[in-house]
Amino acid sequence: MATVSVREVAARAGVSVGTVSNVLNRPAKVSPATVERVQAAISDLGFVRNDAARQLRAGRSRSIGLVVLDVANPFFTDVARGAEDRAAEEGLTLLLGNSDENIDRESAYLDLFEEQRVHGVLISPLGEVGDRLVRLRARGTPTVLVDRQTADHSFSSVAVDDVAGGHLAAKHLVSIGRTRIAFVGGPQGIRQVADRLEGARQAVREHPNVSLEVISTESLSVLQGRFVGEQLRARNPADRPDAVFAANDLLAIGVLQALSMLGDVRVPEDVALIGYDDIAFAAAAIVPLSSIRQPSALIGHTAVDLLLREAAGGDDFVHEQIEFQPELIVRDSTGG
Repeated sequence: MATVSVREVAARAGVSVGTVSNVLNRPAKVSPATVERVQAAISDLGFVRNDAARQLRAGRSRSIGLVVLDVANPFFTDVARGAEDRAAEEGLTLLLGNSDENIDRESAYLDLFEEQRVHGVLISPLGEVGDRLVRLRARGTPTVLVDRQTADHSFSSVAVDDVAGGHLAAKHLVSIGRTRIAFVGGPQGIRQVADRLEGARQAVREHPNVSLEVISTESLSVLQGRFVGEQLRARNPADRPDAVFAANDLLAIGVLQALSMLGDVRVPEDVALIGYDDIAFAAAAIVPLSSIRQPSALIGHTAVDLLLREAAGGDDFVHEQIEFQPELIVRDSTGG
């Protein structure tokens, strides 16, 4: 079947090619009656717009690339949903890439998005990708960091103060009388994990009678949390921490599953437990999970706002850094 052209749509609707283009790209500039007539012609003829050709003419696609650390983590799912909703308001689509905490996959997605000449890139980076993003930006692709900042403020970013969040979590555990705290999380190369640990360390240093044990994990998954929980359950009670701060809720849920499996370690009586992110599953856990809440959907929404301002900015554009404050949510796992 032959491809239907814009000229054929224009002829069927009795309008100019320019009017058809406006209906496709800027419908607010066209009267409702004309829009309806053009859309009827499109439907009758089976016209499908050629986005590849349009992209070549415009130099940019109408898509935004988003790279997240782990799409299986509901926190990043909510971030993506917030970004998608905001992008849709501007007639943009969201392309989601999952680095899966893998540097090579992260790099491959950046290459792909550059090849596709996306409107811009949002990224929650695994490693130090500053040089790579500078090159991307120099070639005309604006970039915004998500759930991450740079010390020199050379990129626009939207994040949560994770040091403050780590401090909140550890301070809460100390406030309920816990003195042997274990921090569970990793890899330490993930900036968010390192910042949450630093916040916990700051809180513990304020109390000389409180200790902090660091238990590193290979990833931020439920399975890794379960593995750590099994190790803790196997310890002699005198050697076991009386509180656990997990770097995210998935780890915390895994720890909770392992500790509760045989009922010989009680949460929170024997081990108080707090996570981070406050995903939907936290409140629905077998013991409702205390957590540090991040405004995940708002982070995604705000990231797109920043990207649009980046794209519209000139040579004198000043990069913006937006930092939300975390919130302590107390539930049964810490005696709430």
